[in-house]
Amino acid sequence: MNAAAAHDADTAPRGGVIEAYSIDYIPRSARHGKAWHQGPFWFTGNFVISTMIVGFAGPAQGLSLGWSILASSLGAVLGTFFMAFHANQGPAMGLPQMIQSRAQFGMRGAIIPLFAVLFVYIGFSVFGLMLVTQVINLALPGSHAVWYPAIIASSSFLAIAGHDLLHAVMRRLIYLVVPIFLIVTAIAVATLHANTEQGVGSFTMSLFLMQFAAAAGYQISYAVYVSDYTRYLPAETSSRALIGWTFLGAALSSIWLMSLGSLIASAVVVSDAVVSMREVGDTLFKGFGTFVVVTSVVPSSIAIIGVNAYGSMLAGITIAEGFRDLRPTAATRVVGIGIYALAVLFIAFSISGDFLNNFTNFFTIMLYVLIPWTAINLADFYVVRRGHYAIADIFNPDGIYGRWGWQGIAAYAAGFVAMVPFMSTAFYVGPVARQIGGADLAFLIGLIVGGVVYLFLMRGYDRHAEDAAIERSAKLLDGAAS
Repeated sequence: MNAAAAHDADTAPRGGVIEAYSIDYIPRSARHGKAWHQGPFWFTGNFVISTMIVGFAGPAQGLSLGWSILASSLGAVLGTFFMAFHANQGPAMGLPQMIQSRAQFGMRGAIIPLFAVLFVYIGFSVFGLMLVTQVINLALPGSHAVWYPAIIASSSFLAIAGHDLLHAVMRRLIYLVVPIFLIVTAIAVATLHANTEQGVGSFTMSLFLMQFAAAAGYQISYAVYVSDYTRYLPAETSSRALIGWTFLGAALSSIWLMSLGSLIASAVVVSDAVVSMREVGDTLFKGFGTFVVVTSVVPSSIAIIGVNAYGSMLAGITIAEGFRDLRPTAATRVVGIGIYALAVLFIAFSISGDFLNNFTNFFTIMLYVLIPWTAINLADFYVVRRGHYAIADIFNPDGIYGRWGWQGIAAYAAGFVAMVPFMSTAFYVGPVARQIGGADLAFLIGLIVGGVVYLFLMRGYDRHAEDAAIERSAKLLDGAAS
């Protein structure tokens, strides 16, 4: 797709059920929404049972309840800090999150983080599909062959309708999930007590760091979503308000649910989050636990899978468009979401049913592949280019960003390699991680090395040399919108 064609959607009808835009630049005439909308959106986006599972990590290994909650809270704050700063990129650039990587990696080089992100979207969706089916079966019969396609179809409908419907659903789900979890939290605090007989109640720095890293990494993983849902905001949206609302929504929900997860894991012998949550609810009266789990998990999971489908479509189109002329029409979006749905179904039917263990392994790998990208992306936006980009050139293989951005690719490789000695997984423990009792601090190393190496490689960059391209791009965008 050439630079002018990238903006053909400006003339597309803005009414109707299906969103007109995908990876296109969102013109000022189509911008809408308010910064505070990001608060409930990200509160609900994080208010899912997988967030609660993160809080299980410390108590499951013997870390005391208090230390687990503190480690989760500090980790959530740190991870959300990095995640929230991506929010400002949406209104500033008017583009989805991952296509912005072309400025650092090149039009084709960006496939490196894009494939990693596709892995994240599809992986989260597979585990979400398995989880929501498990929950539905608490109340209704039906095999995976029935529920998997039904759930994916519902989620895909949300993704096909697009940005505005996803935003509306996610923001309004807060009125459903918050009252339910308030009740569950009150019951848990009143009835559960840490089971010190099981060995839960100790403190070691390695366990504290393990819980801290799990919480921080989980929050950072949301970075790949952020600009997808802020790009429609007016360009003049306050950066401070936008980052603040994003941070507040995501941090509060994660701290709440991770702390609840730590409380449940420290008191209930069963390590299954769904079963444990049902047992807590049933202490009020028999059957209430099932009601709580079904009502809180099913609607939220369908919406989150829809969010993943939408992001997967954006990433997939960005990859394809880097190698061939591709018009991002509504039909292209539908095809992309259809391919995603088939991939998720295929993997879900093939994978083991051991949800918690598989989720832990998947999450760890996901963290490793995303960390260097977020460091590079933020360093470029806030330090190197300071929010000024030639948007039209992002769609042009012959533009100033080129096909391959060696600085971004080299910094990504350096960040990833630097993490290896610090990695700690079920199948590999690096030498440094082994020396500190298995604590996984790879994410901190990846952030530091990825960002510092990128800034070093870009030290000779002249921002003023890009001004002419930025001016040409602005004229092109203004002309397309007129």
